[in-house]
Amino acid sequence: MRQTSLTRTTAETDVSVEINLDGTGSYDNQTGVGFFDHMLDQLARHSLIDMKVRATGDLHIDDHHTVEDVGITLGQALAGALGDKRGIRRYGSCLLPMDDALVRSALDLSARPFLVWNVDLPTDKIGTFDTELVREFFQAFSTQGGITLHVDMLHGLNSHHIVEAAFKSVARALREAVEVDPRKSGDIPSTKGAL
Repeated sequence: MRQTSLTRTTAETDVSVEINLDGTGSYDNQTGVGFFDHMLDQLARHSLIDMKVRATGDLHIDDHHTVEDVGITLGQALAGALGDKRGIRRYGSCLLPMDDALVRSALDLSARPFLVWNVDLPTDKIGTFDTELVREFFQAFSTQGGITLHVDMLHGLNSHHIVEAAFKSVARALREAVEVDPRKSGDIPSTKGAL
């Protein structure tokens, strides 16, 4: 079974994550940051990865540590659930429209983390949520998950739409990449023989 549970506790946050790569996209995410929970729900739903996240953090300071530490823990959980990555498709991409927003994501589960983030959000806040934290989440997630991740905003006027399109686009790319390739289900998808 390609699933894992992971807990990460620091002086700033306490985060637990449960994921199942072969799920149906069910979700139960509670971080204390409403907009972020909504985005994690999108990530689960559109990747078809079952996801349960619980986080408590120093929200009296701001949302930064909670969002970043969830990204760290979720990335580590993903890497753990993938194991040696035998049989996966490895690559995924998605061009996703959402109203005024159009976001392209492409990723490689390469074990070589790198984030290219070409997303310019027109506002600093979505409600009370700091929009700069979206990049912080994906930086932590890609680093700890060993993901080469490119996210490009091709068009967008509304920050909420742009961010939601980014999460959904990454989710769809992730869905493709973690799927088992029926033509190579026993092989590691690399000429090196390891990822």
